[in-house]
Amino acid sequence: MAPQFAPTTPDFPHRPPASRDRRKWFWRIPLLLVLVLLVAFVAGYFTLNGRLQHEKALAGYSGRIGDTPGTNWLIVGSDSRKGLSKADKKRLRTGSAEGKRTDSIMLLHYGDGGTTLLSIPRDSYVAIPGHGNDKINAAYAFGGSPLLVQTVEKATGIHIDHYAEIGFNGFVGVVDAVGGVKLCVKSPVKDPKAGIDLKAGCQNLKGTDALGYVRTRKFAQGDLERVKHQREFFSALISKASSPGTLLNPFRSIPLAYNASGNFTVDDGDDLYDLSRMMLAMRGVSGGEGKTLSVPFGSFGSSAASGSYINWDRTKSQQLFNALKADKPIPAGIS
Repeated sequence: MAPQFAPTTPDFPHRPPASRDRRKWFWRIPLLLVLVLLVAFVAGYFTLNGRLQHEKALAGYSGRIGDTPGTNWLIVGSDSRKGLSKADKKRLRTGSAEGKRTDSIMLLHYGDGGTTLLSIPRDSYVAIPGHGNDKINAAYAFGGSPLLVQTVEKATGIHIDHYAEIGFNGFVGVVDAVGGVKLCVKSPVKDPKAGIDLKAGCQNLKGTDALGYVRTRKFAQGDLERVKHQREFFSALISKASSPGTLLNPFRSIPLAYNASGNFTVDDGDDLYDLSRMMLAMRGVSGGEGKTLSVPFGSFGSSAASGSYINWDRTKSQQLFNALKADKPIPAGIS
């Protein structure tokens, strides 16, 4: 009788239940998404950082003041017409002057002593190294950002750590990218040269109107009131640009990041991280956590070479500068 063999079952490899496979993918998908977002963030950071324009603004010079406590930015709005077509110049009422000059100069200080945004009127009469006494904006015309930084440091005794500059075209692009900025205009402003005809009251200013508003001198106190409006506008712009409504909206945040990074000029040692810290400090100012003011002035003057200019109040301005360079609160009575 032939031997009988028990039937055998094929030896298939053991497979986990389908539910176990699903559990594995349940954890893998979020990890993959985090990895993709991280790669996109890093790539986006380096892309935007590469769009920043750089120049050697903080050049060393003999007798330069040493580092002072806190962090100090020199923020300049120039009248550069770079990248503007003839149609753009006509639309923005920029004129056709060659080269570039400073349209606004602000010093941002933040540290243990608080945050201060200080306007430096461009008609301030100061000593410009190698050029005698003149309006401070002439320093930029004579030697660009390096001479302007040196002039500000010599006049204030404050060491400048970072430099940022934006021209006409970049200004309009950034304002339009956030959908305009809300400002309250105290009285009607009509200035054909600046291309504006604004009614009194709170309103949302788009790029062209915003540019005209911060440039016009059609005010009772001319340049002194103008620099006040520039501080108000810049604070409002940074506040809106860094708000959740802008940052979480890709139709706002992406154009903003693209415009801002491509139109800002910073020192060779500055990058997007530094610029982001500056904007966070500015947001604190606009939120009421800091102080905004202009260099105290004492009198007006004029000369054949310089035209009308502003003399600083020596006592009050020195008290102000001493506080900033020591990273101390601004003394009472200075506003």
